Amino acid sequence: MQQDYRYCWLRAGAALLLMLLLSGCAAFAPAPPERQSNLCEIFRQQPGWYDYARDSADKWGTPIATQMAFIQQESSFKSHVRPPRTRILGFIPGPRPSSAKGYAQAQDPVWGEYRDDTGSFFSRRTHMRYATDFIGWYNARTRAQTGISLHNPEHLYLAYHEGAGGYKRGSYRRKPQVRRAASRVASRAGRYQAQLNACRAEFQCRRFYQVWPFCRTD
Repeated sequence: MQQDYRYCWLRAGAALLLMLLLSGCAAFAPAPPERQSNLCEIFRQQPGWYDYARDSADKWGTPIATQMAFIQQESSFKSHVRPPRTRILGFIPGPRPSSAKGYAQAQDPVWGEYRDDTGSFFSRRTHMRYATDFIGWYNARTRAQTGISLHNPEHLYLAYHEGAGGYKRGSYRRKPQVRRAASRVASRAGRYQAQLNACRAEFQCRRFYQVWPFCRTD
């Protein structure tokens, strides 16, 4: 009997530890930047995000400002955000309308394609490093499939939202809300780029080990 009690306590303790670990993922995520209208302030609050976005830009070609404008539109820089659940009879929680999750609001199927294509099997949608890399990967694929320039954030976002097939069919033309969102992304990307041009030097070669000739300045 004593062994049974000990076993029950061990199981309860393991379950509690698992719950704490899972909740801790959200608890230790960076808080959303306070001034999301200014990319310099965003990177001052989270300088590591600049490194992730620059790595993605170097790898895939989407400018840093465009990546961050996408993420602001999709999640307002909230790491664990998901679409709200539908309501049954107005008050019973129902299923979510999609599997979108994380900074880039990537859905399960396309996130699986990204992981398979890049070999990023341990990537997480709730980490900015992978969110920026995902956006870069997705936009590079969009350019290959549609010919949209990586310097055209408005149409890149339309394809991001509708998919390459939907974009080529012009599905966004019947969705004024999507077109407005794409216009906001383009405007924000332009502002972010102008701001980044003025403050980029702050985020280059800022670590003690980043010294010439191993530290790049863009």
